[in-house]
This record gives sequence, structure tokens and C-alpha cells, in this order.
Amino acid sequence: MKALYLTRFGKADTSFELRDVADPIINSDEVVVSAEGFGINYADIMARLGLYQDCPPLPALLGYEVVGTVEKIGKDVKRLSVGDRVVAFTRFGGYGQKAKALEVACVKISNTVPLAEATALATQYCTAYYASQISTRLFPGDHVLIQAAAGGVGTALVQLAKLAGSTVYGTCGSDEKCKYLKEQGVDYPINYNTSDFAVKIREIREGKGVDVVFDSLGGVTFGKGFKLLNPGGRIIGFGAAENSTRNPINLIKLLFGFGFHNPAFLLMQSRSITGLNMLRVADHRQDLLQFCLENVVKLYEEGKIKPVAGRTFKATELAAAHEFVQSRKSVGKVAVSWE
Repeated sequence: MKALYLTRFGKADTSFELRDVADPIINSDEVVVSAEGFGINYADIMARLGLYQDCPPLPALLGYEVVGTVEKIGKDVKRLSVGDRVVAFTRFGGYGQKAKALEVACVKISNTVPLAEATALATQYCTAYYASQISTRLFPGDHVLIQAAAGGVGTALVQLAKLAGSTVYGTCGSDEKCKYLKEQGVDYPINYNTSDFAVKIREIREGKGVDVVFDSLGGVTFGKGFKLLNPGGRIIGFGAAENSTRNPINLIKLLFGFGFHNPAFLLMQSRSITGLNMLRVADHRQDLLQFCLENVVKLYEEGKIKPVAGRTFKATELAAAHEFVQSRKSVGKVAVSWE
């Protein structure tokens, strides 16, 4: 099979190499998926830049999700059959024409689901589902701030928050994206390049803050979001996109930007901070991974959520796909097709 390997850290146009490699070898509880394509996540960008500690040693085969047809099953696989179309989590390895995945990390989907929508249901929607249903729980009347709300996980969180009956404040980097957020149901889109989101929310709320913050940016943004929390508020951090260089000074600034939080103060204010890394969930709680994936597919089939397909690139355009996501100009899910 052919696979796109990360061979060096740095710029997208010099980091990847197309190689011919052997098909994946599976264990008894795994399947081989012949991939139509795969999704791009911001963690892929961080890995390419050498900023993602979970990245395998180079040369590395990145990729957290694929969509395709089951080609081979292990002897203990019961729920899937050869020929089933699935969306599958991959513990890396998704940038190949064939990928292996645990049976519990796969869910059957209809042949009519477009590639980009299907890939979004894996990492991005499962991250959003875990964050909003397990890390915390959203209630009608909650005031919820979603950072980078126009991205893949952000869009998923917006839809789940509105489904729960919450009032949503969503940040983004352009007026065009603000319009997109309004179309997605965000009550108060905020362009962080022209407004201070914390000041804006205090104005809208007449001095009050919010009940829940979902933060994928980290650093100073996380710190400001934490200060916005009302008593009983919760902040869920699931990324550090503000750190996009290998400069150690920037890393120190990022860490200090998060702030230093005393557990006694959290107790007194009834505030909570939760971190989320879906790789850790996948490694240690595969039952919860399956729970999230099955539920987001069910919500999709019921028409209660609708992933937004951004751009779909060809496999020969992987560098352009990476650059597009890194530029933060993308809206919705960016996918890569082998066809």
C-alpha cells in the first residue's frame, strides 16, 4: 500500500514522503480498513511542527481517523464484517491507504455519508461529545464560551451546546467566520482580532461571566477564560494551539499564560478545571471511546448534528491541506481523499 510518512519536522511542503509499505498486521481484536480518505486535525499540525509529545519517532505515520471499507477482521471481531463501511479511530496510521483499528474504535456508517462529514464524526465530534457529556454536562440555560468555534471541534461543540439548550458565545478570527457561527446557531459570535472576548462577554452579561468554557488554545486565552467563570463554572482544556513554534521562550509564555490555580481557591469558588486528551481516553478507556463514537453517529443519523464539510484535498495535496488548517482559515472539517 501507499502511505504518507512524516519524515522531518518543519514546513508542510518538505515534511512528507509518499512510500510503498507493507499492509498493516492486526491482532485478534482489530480490523484492516481500506481507506477512502482520512481527516486532518490540529494535532497533526502540532506533530509536524515537532510540538506534539505523543508523535511517534520519525519516520512517523500520522492520522487519527479513516473512513473506508473493512477489508480484513481479526478472529475475535464480532460486530463487523468484511465489506462494512466504517468510520474508525486510528492510534496514528491514518495517513495510509490501509489502516488498522480496534473493533471498538469502529462504527458502521451508511454509504451515503460524505467523506469529510464521516471523518469529522471521529476525532472532532467524539472530542466534543466527551468534553460536553463526560468532562462536564451542559444544561438548559448554561452560558457557554467556545474558543475557536469555527473549527472542527468548535463546530461540534456549538451544535451539542445548542442541542442542550445553552446560550453560546463563540470566538473566531474574522467577520466571515462570525457570519458562519451565526448560521450555526451561536448566539454571540466574537471576532478575537477586533474585540477582547472577555470584555465583550462581560458587557453582554452586564458584568456576569459564563458557566462553561471549552478551550483549545491554551496559554493566556485559557487564563482569561478561567477568570470569566461564574461560581460553579467549569473550564475544559483540550489543546494548546497558541503554541505553534519550537521557541522555548514561547513555551514558557504559554505555560505561564495558563495561570497557577490553588485547589483551595477552586473549592471556595466551586470552579473546576478539566484536561482532555482523547489519546489517553483511547488508551485507557476504550469503552468510553466506543460510547462516544456510537452516540455521535446516532445523533448524526437522527439529524440532530450535522458536521460541516470544509475542503477535501487529494492525497497528493497533503501539504496544502496542512497549510490550510494551520492558517486557521479553514471552517469545518478538512479531509484528504485517496481517490
